[in-house]
Amino acid sequence: MNNLVILPIVIPLLAGVALIFFRKQIRVQRYVTTLSLLLLAVVTMVLIQQVSDAGTQTLNLGGWDPPFGIVLVADMFALLLMLATVIVAFCCVLYGFRTIGEAREKHYLYPFIHFLLVGVMGSFLTGDLFNLFVFFEVMLLASYILVSLGGTKDQLRESLKYVLINIVSSMFFLVAIGYLYAITGTLNFADLSMRIAETGQDGLITTVAIFLLLVFAIKAALLMYFWLPGAYVVPPMAISAMFAALLTKVGIYAIFRTFTLIFYHEPAVTHQLIAWLGILTMIFGAIGAVAYWDVRKILAYNVVIAVGFIFAGLAVFTEVALAGSIYYLMHDMVVKALLFLLGGVMIGLTGTDQLRKMSGMIRNHAALGWMFFLAALALAGIPPLSGFIGKLLILQGAIGEGFYILAAVGLVTSLMVLYSVMKIFMNGFWGENQLSVEDERMSTRGLLFPCAILATITVGLGLGVEWVNVYALQAAEVLNNPQLYIEAVLPNAD
Repeated sequence: MNNLVILPIVIPLLAGVALIFFRKQIRVQRYVTTLSLLLLAVVTMVLIQQVSDAGTQTLNLGGWDPPFGIVLVADMFALLLMLATVIVAFCCVLYGFRTIGEAREKHYLYPFIHFLLVGVMGSFLTGDLFNLFVFFEVMLLASYILVSLGGTKDQLRESLKYVLINIVSSMFFLVAIGYLYAITGTLNFADLSMRIAETGQDGLITTVAIFLLLVFAIKAALLMYFWLPGAYVVPPMAISAMFAALLTKVGIYAIFRTFTLIFYHEPAVTHQLIAWLGILTMIFGAIGAVAYWDVRKILAYNVVIAVGFIFAGLAVFTEVALAGSIYYLMHDMVVKALLFLLGGVMIGLTGTDQLRKMSGMIRNHAALGWMFFLAALALAGIPPLSGFIGKLLILQGAIGEGFYILAAVGLVTSLMVLYSVMKIFMNGFWGENQLSVEDERMSTRGLLFPCAILATITVGLGLGVEWVNVYALQAAEVLNNPQLYIEAVLPNAD
């Protein structure tokens, strides 16, 4: 057991509670938030090294051994996503210091960002299905506040839709949990894996698995993405960037965890379904991305496309393809946050999100323009940037296993991704400069630094593939071999 495992949950929880009492001390809130995120990053990196050296780390809370007690499990898959989460949150917060405004900051913005992180980190670390539901709800409750904070008409309209959809999906989640417990008598991931492996994944369990898949698909925007574009365009851009990078990724994580550890016995049913959901998600997301001339909407639909592509690796279900999905997942969290933050600067400078009303910005903001160009190439998977490695591994696995339609759709939609983001670059940064420095609506002072951090990481993920891929392969090995997870959680199991 490793007591460090609980710190990624405790640190944001304590910081969030403490900040409630400093509502009007904005400077104090900023300092505490910065320090807590830096501490969280250090703890996560220490855990990554421990897992790399000694294997999966666990912590049994309350002294009760699993499957009867609550267990936290830190394996490489969870920790890589946690590190990407902290990096993204840190950069979004730095960006938000300059853009969100004191009116929102005084209404508990930073406490709810911390509570959002509690839900995200807890979802990655929990070792049982019921506590996954609990941490999902913590994350969603915080996101309800963040998406509506400011109280504009558009925010209230989209937040009502967002809340209603998630309440319904959470109700279905509880129903699925109840059925699964009635069938197996346990909700612990490792114990569920053992029992279903012993008794076989019959038709009833497969039905429950598909039901859970649909629940998580709503949260991950896997085909059921109708709530996402509206909810992601109404908050301030720093919050939108955090949502784009984190919220769907928790749903993605849940599907990867359950369908590699528990429901992996009938891939001809479950994983084929995931493949077709991924294909349709890529197609519909790409259509939305190329159809709009609204910067926010284009970026939001690109979130949807990436969700479909990430699931291609799970559908193929080989170690190489899973490693590609993990690599692409980390890349996508970083580059989506970067694009949303850069898009926010563009909108802030011009006062509009309509591409037809902006042009020529590269003359006055060369660094902004070339960072956007770099992020666009990374998103489309142009070598040697970060998106290329994940796409290459996924497509290699798909073609090797005969998933030709999946590979073809992935390649075509990648071109549509490139077109959609280059449309922003060409229309926003080239052409006649319509806006003088004096007419700009805001200053870029302090905004490009967090963007530069994310851009550097994007380049590093591509150029440092040999170093990063070691950890991605370790994560894929655990996903591909459930026994490794079971032995870490239940060392005395037969």
